[in-house]
Amino acid sequence: MASLKEVKNRITSIISTQQITKAMKMVAAAKLRRSQERIIQMRPFSEKLSEVLHNVSSAGEEGQSWYNTVREEKNILIVVISADRGLCGSFNSSVFKATLKLINDKYAQQHEQEKVTILPIGKKALEYFKKRGYRVEEGHSNLFHDISFENVSKTAEFLMTSFKNEAYDKIDIIYNEFKNVATQVLRVEAYLPITSATTDTETADVDYIYQPDREEIVTGLIPKSLRVQLFKAVLDSNAAFNGAQMTAMDKATENAGELLKELKLAYNRTRQAAITKEILEIVGGAEALKSS
Repeated sequence: MASLKEVKNRITSIISTQQITKAMKMVAAAKLRRSQERIIQMRPFSEKLSEVLHNVSSAGEEGQSWYNTVREEKNILIVVISADRGLCGSFNSSVFKATLKLINDKYAQQHEQEKVTILPIGKKALEYFKKRGYRVEEGHSNLFHDISFENVSKTAEFLMTSFKNEAYDKIDIIYNEFKNVATQVLRVEAYLPITSATTDTETADVDYIYQPDREEIVTGLIPKSLRVQLFKAVLDSNAAFNGAQMTAMDKATENAGELLKELKLAYNRTRQAAITKEILEIVGGAEALKSS
């Protein structure tokens, strides 16, 4: 049985840990409110812009450009969006597992030829894939220091330029989509090339009227849509991380409370046993004196 001092030290340590987890939960909750508002406001615009682009793209073969050019998939780039920190349950590990599964299931041949590259957004993704010897595009992992459309657009420009110059033939994005405080949905999305959202013949044969002209409209929509798509993924991941961390810290605080109850009970039992032992020793000593 542990001594009173050992049990008391453990109680003090757990109380300190509980205070930290409670504070982290409150910080995550405050950040979640802001990040949740941003992604909720962003989604309708992102979805509508993507819908317009896909509809225009599927309306005919005229004016096809680099953005929807399907090439032989020799060089692959996977954008992996994680968090900068841990203490968020399985948030990061689920993204890493999905990335490894995608590589093994879909890009195994390219991986054997060392033609699969990871572009990490978030320090945890950078550390994870560098440690395991993957080819990594560095310089984009710190977007969460200042999440702004301008900063994310720089990464989107890099992706578009790399695809246009045929440095990569396929670009995918993997991230956690925010659903609610306790739930994140893992998403694997194709970024480039852009493919039609539908194979419906009627939709594809619609004769749109373009003003000023189709090429100018599509050319203007492509970069904006791709920037918005990446920005939405980053906002989603940020909100999902705050929700995951809030949930994890709430659970950790509850677990600390349960452990404290057990330790306090053990402390009282140990203390009671020590007192009983002392009383028995005193009684035994008194009896010994009487008999002598």
